[in-house]
Amino acid sequence: MKNNHSSHRLDVDTRLVTVGTALTAAGSIVALTGLALTASALLGAARKMIRDMETSPGDMAGARLRQAKHASRAGLAAWQEAADGHAARHT
Repeated sequence: MKNNHSSHRLDVDTRLVTVGTALTAAGSIVALTGLALTASALLGAARKMIRDMETSPGDMAGARLRQAKHASRAGLAAWQEAADGHAARHT
């Protein structure tokens, strides 16, 4: 009786595997170089844009935070006044 499992072999062309691996590595290096150049250009443009702004992003964020706090206090005061007026009408 013949064993059929031993006759099944994977015959891989190692030369093609080697060339494919080398091309994949070269393509990865080219892609990473392109990614680095793109990131550098975008970061440089963002730095220039921030440098040219009249108000720095930190100052702008601080002003928006102060506005939000003021609006929150005003809303709370209005709510408390309305609640006090409602309670006074029912007593």
